[in-house]
Amino acid sequence: QVQLVESGGGLVQPGGSLRLSCAASRSLVSIIAMTWYRQAPGKQRELVAVITNGGTTNYGDSVQGRFTISRDNDKNTVYLQMNRLKFEDTAVYYCNARGPGYTNWGQGTQVTVSS
Repeated sequence: QVQLVESGGGLVQPGGSLRLSCAASRSLVSIIAMTWYRQAPGKQRELVAVITNGGTTNYGDSVQGRFTISRDNDKNTVYLQMNRLKFEDTAVYYCNARGPGYTNWGQGTQVTVSS
C-alpha cells in the first residue's frame, strides 16, 4: 500500500500552464505504474497520463502533446506538467498507484480553467 498526496491545482486562464505533483509515501521503484486520472462534473473518470516504473509513458487522446508526465524517484514524486490548458481540462485530478495486489488513490486536486 502507498499513500498519495496531490498538490498544484488551482485556477488558470485558457492557454496557461500548471504543474501537478503527486507525492508517494514510499519509493516509486516498486510501484508498477503511476497514473493521473481526472473527473469533470457529470462525467466519468478518464485516464490522463501514465508512467511505469520502467519509464514508459502513455497519454489520453485529449491531452496528447499538451501534458507531460514525469517522475523523480529521489523525491518519490510524480508530476503532471499541463500546458495550453483548455476549458475542458477543468476537473478534479487524481493520482493513482498500482502495485502487486493493490491500487491506491490520492484525495484529488481541483484544476479550473476559466477566463
